[in-house]
Amino acid sequence: MLDGILLEKAGVPAVSIVTTPFVPTGRAMASDWGVPEYRFLDIPHPIANLTDAELDARADAVLERVIELLKTGQTQGADGAKRAVPVPA
Repeated sequence: MLDGILLEKAGVPAVSIVTTPFVPTGRAMASDWGVPEYRFLDIPHPIANLTDAELDARADAVLERVIELLKTGQTQGADGAKRAVPVPA
């Protein structure tokens, strides 16, 4: 999650993905790093015990959402307004 935030702050498009139980943690991390509206994706939990084929299926299931977020970027807030991701001082 932090890698995605830092990459976006550096101007590199990125998509962070967490499993569903970690959504509140992701929101807290984004807020702590000064980007409370940082958009990220979630997938079902757990993933550690999945086979390669099951993990591939999860990746396939989230692919369209990854592409959409890369297209819209982190500059769009929850209200649809365009905002830049703050750059660290």
